[in-house]
Amino acid sequence: MDTDERRGAAASSAIPSQAGPAAAGGAPAAAHIPRQLWVDEPAVRRRMPDPVRTAAVRAVLIMSLTIILAMVAFLCTLAGSWLAFPMVLTGVAGTVVATWSVLDVWVTRQVWNQRNGVVSVPSSTARRMRRERRAARRAARSRARREARIRRRGEGRLSRA
Repeated sequence: MDTDERRGAAASSAIPSQAGPAAAGGAPAAAHIPRQLWVDEPAVRRRMPDPVRTAAVRAVLIMSLTIILAMVAFLCTLAGSWLAFPMVLTGVAGTVVATWSVLDVWVTRQVWNQRNGVVSVPSSTARRMRRERRAARRAARSRARREARIRRRGEGRLSRA
């Protein structure tokens, strides 16, 4: 629902006392529909499959921890703490793991699409298959009509001689 539609819905659901002379003249206020607090809108994109979503959540968590490690390493380096060197090493290891987790999301998505995704058939092939199915249906219908006509022609006679 666009903003204009929302505004139109809000304008149409005016308070009965402000609706004008018809509402003030004793007309029933049944036409008044209260404005909803929450309006469900259809999703623009489809929901990610469960394995891909779990891999993505895992990747986000690992990346956020890696960013925190990098910040701690940077602050320890500025402070001249003895913890700076171990934190830098941990940050490098975290970067490797975060990269691996992002690749895991990509691979999981590809595998899911390959196993459960839409089979991509060129439209020309699909068109040809539809044409063949239509032709087969037409042929079956004409065959059925022909058989019905033969049966009707033979009815009512005792013999063909």
